Amino acid sequence: MSETNSSCSSCSGKKTLGSIQDSPESKIERQDKVIASTLSKIKYKLFVMSGKGGVGKSSVSTNLAAALAIKGYKVGLLDVDIHGPSVPHLLGLTGLLDIDPQKGIQPKRYSENLAVVSMESLLKDPDQAVLWKGPMKTSAIRQFVSDVDWGELDFLVIDSPPGTGDEPMAVLKTVPDALCIVITTPQEISLADVRKSINFLQYVKANILGVVENMSGLICPHCSQKIDLFKRGGGEELAKKYSLPFLGSIPLDPVTVVAGDLGKPVVMLDVECPAKTALLAMAERVIVAAENSLEAVSSSHV
Repeated sequence: MSETNSSCSSCSGKKTLGSIQDSPESKIERQDKVIASTLSKIKYKLFVMSGKGGVGKSSVSTNLAAALAIKGYKVGLLDVDIHGPSVPHLLGLTGLLDIDPQKGIQPKRYSENLAVVSMESLLKDPDQAVLWKGPMKTSAIRQFVSDVDWGELDFLVIDSPPGTGDEPMAVLKTVPDALCIVITTPQEISLADVRKSINFLQYVKANILGVVENMSGLICPHCSQKIDLFKRGGGEELAKKYSLPFLGSIPLDPVTVVAGDLGKPVVMLDVECPAKTALLAMAERVIVAAENSLEAVSSSHV
């Protein structure tokens, strides 16, 4: 009899360990619910990406987020470049993120309307290399949404690393109603990679908001004339070819270097310059395009 009881007790123990409550699937399902709840409080999710590195995605993302904040919108800026985050440098943000036991991870406040989360803000040493493979990066991106106290936002701007790998896939799976903004520079070597990005977005049936041409001509610091250093118009032609909205062209401007060193977005500088004018105009087009997007309207919260 004792042997029977012992056997039952053993079976019971095994059942508890294998119960639904403790299964990995249930944890993912619970996280999915938290993610859905978080995203329901964010009206528009803007995913800034490109197949090419060095086209200025982080600069465009940062200035777009800052421009939207200036216009009075509540904005979150999420830097999902795990290996090379640069958003904190562009905004002059340092130090680690704070964690509230009740509300979770608190984004860093750049201004009243702009909150920021970046991988760098989780590292004690900002020069430390992050040696993560795909599953860990995917898990981190999901946590950036589920564990961060974003609150009510008008816009969440997501800055992605180049390419069509783990990070973009994780973002589009986590935020399926994201509106994608594709960044390119005018020359063919960039356009070739960006065409792959558009193909990728079409394949996964993502919502493409439009194309931005960055580094569209160089503004001479002496005469203020535009020099076609990388040509001009390639991004607009690409947009026409794929029947996508063209959201604007942004010139290379020496002022952007100064802004980056100051840790202040170009759109927040007191001086007027071509890059600032172009970035503010782009932000206006993004607002209109987002408001007119049927996908965005159908997913917006009350």
